Amino acid sequence: MKVLFVLTSHDKLGDTGKKTGFWVEEFANPYYTLLDQGADITIATPKGGAAPIDPSSDSPDAATEDTERFNNDAEAKERIANTKVLADMNPDDFDAVFYPGGHGPLWDLANDKTSIALIEKFNSQEKPIAFVCHAPAALKEVKGVNGDPLVKGKKVTGFTNSEEAAVGLTDVVPFLVEDMLIKNGGIYSKKDDWAAYAIEDGNLITGQNPASSELVAELLVKKIDHVNE
Repeated sequence: MKVLFVLTSHDKLGDTGKKTGFWVEEFANPYYTLLDQGADITIATPKGGAAPIDPSSDSPDAATEDTERFNNDAEAKERIANTKVLADMNPDDFDAVFYPGGHGPLWDLANDKTSIALIEKFNSQEKPIAFVCHAPAALKEVKGVNGDPLVKGKKVTGFTNSEEAAVGLTDVVPFLVEDMLIKNGGIYSKKDDWAAYAIEDGNLITGQNPASSELVAELLVKKIDHVNE
């Protein structure tokens, strides 16, 4: 199975002077879950080159077995430092696409025309499209085959308003993931803050927060296996 991972190129947390990027756990768990299943993974970003890591996700508080594995994996780190350019990616070459979160996607992937067209193509081909935590932000302007917002009438989840409030960034982010998904007609559901939760509706898979990355990865593997049968 060939899977495209799309990461953010954005590293500024609004006007706070702090850095952001992608969240290591949300990349690492799905990366290793798929890699250990024999997947061929390509990593791309809007700008290519080094994908910025959110410093908060690289702290001891956020460490997991998978982030430890990543920190000791020279090959994976090399791939993060040298991502492909998103515009050079062809959905025909892949079985599925996965977007890890972190706050970065709220600024770039949410409005990136290349990313929007890419998701629309994967969706029209009925291939699995998966997003975790803040990554559903990338669905903001994506249309389904009928021209409506892709999430309209679909069961979805993503980083909750209360989780955003808990990390103190409600007034920093350009929009709230939960609000956007509901506004676009998504059938939004969630569990308690920081609880693992992922939901699948057709070829669309979404997870609520960093703890949900494993559930998203498991659903994605099953979905790809099913499509390839």
